[in-house]
Amino acid sequence: MSSSMIGLTMGVVMMGMLALRVQIGIAMFLTGAIGYVWVSGLDPLLAYLKNAPYGRFSLYDLSVVPLFLLMGQFATQGGLSRALFNAGNSFIGHWRGGMAMAGVAACAGFGAICGSSLATAATMSHVVLPELERHQYKPGLATGSLAAGGTLGILIPPSVPLVIYAILAEQNIAKLFLAAFLPGILAAVGYMVVIGVVCRLDPLAGGPGSPRHSWAERLRTVLETWPVLLIFLVVIGGIYGGLFTPTEAAAVGVLATGIAAWRSGGLKGEGFLQCLYGTTVGTGMMFLILLGADMLNSFMSLSQLPAEAATWVQSMGFAPFTVLLAIIVIYLLLGCVMDSLSMILLTVPIFLPIVLGLDYWGLGVEEKAIWFGMVALVVMEVGLITPPVGMNVYIIHGVAKNVPMATIFRGVLPFLVSDIVRIGLLVLFPSISLVALWIFA
Repeated sequence: MSSSMIGLTMGVVMMGMLALRVQIGIAMFLTGAIGYVWVSGLDPLLAYLKNAPYGRFSLYDLSVVPLFLLMGQFATQGGLSRALFNAGNSFIGHWRGGMAMAGVAACAGFGAICGSSLATAATMSHVVLPELERHQYKPGLATGSLAAGGTLGILIPPSVPLVIYAILAEQNIAKLFLAAFLPGILAAVGYMVVIGVVCRLDPLAGGPGSPRHSWAERLRTVLETWPVLLIFLVVIGGIYGGLFTPTEAAAVGVLATGIAAWRSGGLKGEGFLQCLYGTTVGTGMMFLILLGADMLNSFMSLSQLPAEAATWVQSMGFAPFTVLLAIIVIYLLLGCVMDSLSMILLTVPIFLPIVLGLDYWGLGVEEKAIWFGMVALVVMEVGLITPPVGMNVYIIHGVAKNVPMATIFRGVLPFLVSDIVRIGLLVLFPSISLVALWIFA
């Protein structure tokens, strides 16, 4: 059997292991290790394992992952989410569906200091859902809007999946953060438009709304968000002002968020230990998946399957956008059974060389890598709210236990339409992702 056929066979084996609910990191590691032995033998595998894991985990850029996770933990404990929601609600809560729109805006703001979709969905649901229920929002719209809004956590910088993609694609983290701003804003606006449309089609879906606030009240609620604004400006402004590297900015962000959480009393008692525990668990899970992905990708490179797949695609003469459409469909299918980080680690080493070998709008290699990263990340967002996995849906259901899972999934359907439109815009207009890079180049 040829090396490429061994690679294909082990790929099927890995999918079978996932179907049997083997943890993704373990499934990738076992598949890669067995395939490596099959192709090269046991001694080369042992030689690889002697150095490769240390080389990966000692990578300086990866230190940003636990820092961003700890930053999100501090933001959660510090109660910053409620201030964001109150500020948004004071401006648009009196609109039809305005309180749900404020929830989406708060998700975007919280994502700017968190970097995790699951943490964003979990935190904001505890703050916003009780208010939506009190104002008689229909359960489908209330839960669906927060499940969709939570996906902004992996798109609005800083974003842990963007960091992982940058490392795999060998791209600049700061440039990817910059490229994600406009798609992130477009996502938040799209979700708000969906809420408005749903509430116009069904006036009872959005409830009576909240009373109109005075400008004095609005100013007060905006001032209460100063820790979030300050942290965001320090972290992102420091990166693009040349003061910090992304890792240094994350460390400064952790310090600033920790001080804000301490001032609010969120770190009293077991609060600080809970933050450390949550960060440790999240980091361990991500690094296990990363180790498994490295093992699998090393085997795949040894089998030459990705290179042969790229050569085959180019030799078949498929139109570049046909190939991209096939990749998007694969991502949508994988999103039904896999989380975004696993998809990035599993697919980027295979799909990125294919995309870089084709012509899209005359873009250069770096521009294509960044553009494809934005398209892939947006498609992965969709997987967070699609059945049967839909991790954000499960998070929301854990808070709104009285709302059936089917109701939540029906509630996210209109937001999926917005996602599909946004994917189309990003594919057809790469400038949405790249204009910020061109301006600040």
